[in-house]
Amino acid sequence: MRAVLTWRDKAEHCINDIAFKPDGTQLILAAGSRLLVYDTSDGTLLQPLKGHKDTVYCVAYAKDGKRFASGSADKSVIIWTSKLEGILKYTHNDAIQCVSYNPITHQLASCSSSDFGLWSPEQKSVSKHKSSSKIICCSWTNDGQYLALGMFNGIISIRNKNGEEKVKIERPGGSLSPVWSICWNPSREERNDILAVADWGQKVSFYQLSGKQIGKDRALNFDPCCISYFTKGEYILLGGSDKQVSLFTKDGVRLGTVGEQNSWVWTCQAKPDSNYVVVGCQDGTISFYQLIFSTVHGLYKDRYAYRDSMTDVIVQHLITEQKVRIKCKELVKKIAIYRNRLAIQLPEKILIYELYSEDSSDMHYREKRLQCLSFSGVKEREWQMESLIRYIKVIGGPPGREGLLVGLKNGQILKIFVDNLFAIILLKQATAVRCLDMSASRKKLAVVDENDTCLVYDIDTKELLFQEPNANSVAWNTQCEDMLCFSGGGYLNIKASTFPVHRQKLQGFVVGYNGSKIFCLHVFSISAVEVPQSAPMYQYLDRKLFKEAYQIACLGVTDTDWRELAMEAPEGLDFETAKKAFIRVQDLRYLELISSIEERKKRGETNNDLFLADVFSYQGKFHEAAKLYKRSGHENLALEMYTDLCMFEYAKDFLGSGDPKETKMLITKQADWARNIKEPKAAVEMYISAGEHVKAIEICGDHGWVDMLIDIARKLDKAEREPLLLCATYLKKLDSPGYAAETYLKMGDLKSLVQLHVETQRWDEAFALGEKHPEFKDDIYVPYAQWLAENDRFEEAQKAFHKAGRQREAVQVLEQLTNNAVAESRFNDAAYYYWMLSMQCLDIAQADPAQKDTMLGKFHHFQRLAELYHGYHAIHRHTEDPFSVHRPETLFNISRFLLHSLPKDTPSGISKVKILFTLAKQSKALGAYRLARHAYDKLRGLYIPAKFQKSIELGTLTIRAKPFHDSEELVPLCYRCSTNNPLLNNLGNVCINCRQPFIFSASSYDVLHLVEFYLEEGITDEEAISLIDLEVLRPKQDDRQQEIANSSQILRLVETKDSMGDEDPFTAKLSFEQGGSEFVPVVVSRLVLRSMSRRDVLIKRWPPPLRWQYFRSLLPDASITMCPSCFQMFHSEDYELLVLQHGCCPYCRRCKDDPGP
Repeated sequence: MRAVLTWRDKAEHCINDIAFKPDGTQLILAAGSRLLVYDTSDGTLLQPLKGHKDTVYCVAYAKDGKRFASGSADKSVIIWTSKLEGILKYTHNDAIQCVSYNPITHQLASCSSSDFGLWSPEQKSVSKHKSSSKIICCSWTNDGQYLALGMFNGIISIRNKNGEEKVKIERPGGSLSPVWSICWNPSREERNDILAVADWGQKVSFYQLSGKQIGKDRALNFDPCCISYFTKGEYILLGGSDKQVSLFTKDGVRLGTVGEQNSWVWTCQAKPDSNYVVVGCQDGTISFYQLIFSTVHGLYKDRYAYRDSMTDVIVQHLITEQKVRIKCKELVKKIAIYRNRLAIQLPEKILIYELYSEDSSDMHYREKRLQCLSFSGVKEREWQMESLIRYIKVIGGPPGREGLLVGLKNGQILKIFVDNLFAIILLKQATAVRCLDMSASRKKLAVVDENDTCLVYDIDTKELLFQEPNANSVAWNTQCEDMLCFSGGGYLNIKASTFPVHRQKLQGFVVGYNGSKIFCLHVFSISAVEVPQSAPMYQYLDRKLFKEAYQIACLGVTDTDWRELAMEAPEGLDFETAKKAFIRVQDLRYLELISSIEERKKRGETNNDLFLADVFSYQGKFHEAAKLYKRSGHENLALEMYTDLCMFEYAKDFLGSGDPKETKMLITKQADWARNIKEPKAAVEMYISAGEHVKAIEICGDHGWVDMLIDIARKLDKAEREPLLLCATYLKKLDSPGYAAETYLKMGDLKSLVQLHVETQRWDEAFALGEKHPEFKDDIYVPYAQWLAENDRFEEAQKAFHKAGRQREAVQVLEQLTNNAVAESRFNDAAYYYWMLSMQCLDIAQADPAQKDTMLGKFHHFQRLAELYHGYHAIHRHTEDPFSVHRPETLFNISRFLLHSLPKDTPSGISKVKILFTLAKQSKALGAYRLARHAYDKLRGLYIPAKFQKSIELGTLTIRAKPFHDSEELVPLCYRCSTNNPLLNNLGNVCINCRQPFIFSASSYDVLHLVEFYLEEGITDEEAISLIDLEVLRPKQDDRQQEIANSSQILRLVETKDSMGDEDPFTAKLSFEQGGSEFVPVVVSRLVLRSMSRRDVLIKRWPPPLRWQYFRSLLPDASITMCPSCFQMFHSEDYELLVLQHGCCPYCRRCKDDPGP
């Protein structure tokens, strides 16, 4: 530590007290009866302040800088503003000895010989408190809660803000040791408030707020007049009768003298937040000093020791940032550190610290002599130098033989070993040494001379390798032989080998260089600066020195620098360095390349051009790589590279002499590239030119380009089935079935064509194709039937199933339709569906002999149900609808037909009540009263719905008023035996006499004048037809004859002149034997058939296995029509009318234009 005088002035009177403005710009002095205001920067007297009438003893500035106070022997206190204007004045009973502002509340304490007062801006009056002794000094605690008073009788009284005494400290000397100055430590880092006390017993003591003394009293050997702390509390200033100001630590350890004076020092203060000190003396001298604290430190590799607070040593590990503090309690003058030893020089002794128990020596120097001492303090050796020692550097060595470099003022540089009395002169230069360092290999020496020049020498040859200006310190990199750094002029300079210097800004001195860390000392602290070694690495790269560049990179560079090294090394064919660098950046792709090159080298490949071409291609230098490929005779590799890169224009330059395979490959890859970059049309054209039709079709299909698909399909040969099939598939997806069909036809794929028609529901084309190719019948009609069923066209679906040969599905559809029709009371539809079911069963019986009997039974059953439901439809509509379209005679006939035909188990949906009610109602209307009465009687035994109840009861009553007989006009006649049958026939719908079944009209349900006949055995249907067609003309007769033959009564119809005569053999066949209860059918021979007229015969041409049915009209003039589909009989007029009304047969719904079976 040294003090530099900044400025000095002298007043006319003694300087009793000093106060700084909190910002440090102004200085207030109490001199004589005036206050002097100085500018601290240059010592200019700004203004003297007059206000007191007698000597001013004290002055104090408020912490907020707004006002200051002065106290005088005239017993008054004046409050001044920062603008140097007096604003308030108050008095005490005696002279004012000291004043002090509360640092928090800015309350002012003013002390006199007999009392002290407390004043604050909020109070109108000053509260005063008596004192038992003269108060000499006072000071507030940091928190402003307590005020310490130092008295002439040696007592320290600690009061609270209200003036009440809380602690009383009695000094041992009593009145012989007046407390002349006290001050609280302003540091906020201390746990407790610490009070420094200086008394005229020539002692300094420290107390806690509680009154407990800290440590022992420290002797001064002079009378202290003033004591004050630095702003942060780290140092104490003390002045007095010794005519100087001394600097102490906060613990009372004397560090040195600030400035010697010619008279007693009555006051001294440190400028706020700085190292400046002002001193006021008895003779009026004002001195302003700057304290300069020199850096005391030592460095060995990664351990750095430096002085802190003048008495402490901190050892810092520069890598881990760990720190250890050693408190020496005395001024630390020098520090040396080597390996695990630390030496600290104190004013009167040297302390040696070690981490381990190993023995070693300690070095320290003094002027021209260098001494070596053991740890026991015994001097072992001493070296006498020719000149002053300017710098010492420990360079290490084996235990007991360690070495160090010594730089002298005369320019000599020596190497000294602790076990050798003789120093080795390394070299001598003309200028004094300021700093030096030796490289890690001990081959190079760097020296900074007094001209701020850094000189680097080769130790062996003593040759000056290079020199650099503007240097104040230098350090070699401990991990790299050819790298050093030096600082100077606010810059850090890094130099590698003989390359130009790399410079960057840095404040301080370089003290060490390890790897990428540079240790820099700035003011009082040392810091480790991480410096990327990018600049020197690139300098080596520029010279193609890859191994050296790798060594620099290992010291610490960015990932980008590592990648640059990794990229550059393969270009120089240094694959080992490249491999290490790529491992560092974790680039597996390049590592695979290098590994492959190494493998190829092991196999004997030596073509460096080829290796370098691979490297260039990986680095993106494709043209350079292509040139090397071509030069090495591997043009195919250049072609492959350009093709993979989609650089097809360049690739064409490397095509072989018209090789079609290479050309096709190139075009295909070009098309792939065009496809990937969203240029599909160009890709399609390229694929087509390369013959890759499938890929072209895929692109067209994905983009919906129908025209291009059609064009491709038409140009393709029919043998190329895969692209044609794909083309047709896309056309089908793109809703172009016509073009898809064209493509399938070109391929000859009829099955796919059928599927196309079915999927697109183009049924007409499908049916036409099915006609030409019956093998696809199932593939067409089954989907067609399913489609019809899905669209609620069940009848057509049933026919389609039937046509496709799916009898089971056809029957299921019909059964479901029938059940639905019955459930919904659509009995006309139910009749139609039952008829269709019967025909289905007949078809099954015809196709499957195993099911013949079962199916024929179902056929007859469904035929009967169809007839029942067909007739019941009229009954249902008559009872449910308010208006009936049927004539009473028709309803009468239907009712009788149903009653005679109904089985014991009435079919679902058919109501006997409705049948009997209709029969009774129509019988009564037509005059069949007996039958009506019978019907009403039958109704009485049935459950009658409520809506018919009243009508039936009324009819039952009114019928009793009618005669008990039926109208003869209604009685049915048997056309075989001419017997009148009763209206209610117990035998059913057969003649009660001849048992001949009646043939009913399917519309009016009248008994038709038809008689069924059978063929003799041996006559086939075809022969019978041919015989009937051989019609023979016969004479006419006018009478009837009755013959008895074979004891049976036979009725023969003999035509008159309007009918056939005896020559008609069929008429004789109509006769029957009287008394027979069994039905005797009419069987005809060939002769009888030959005699028949074709227009009189109706034939039901049932398909096998059924036999045809033959019917002879006995009234040829009354025309009868038979439906060729369902074989139901109608009066011709009725049939024609119904067909005109409905457009089809009322029974089987065959359209009039449809051909018969």
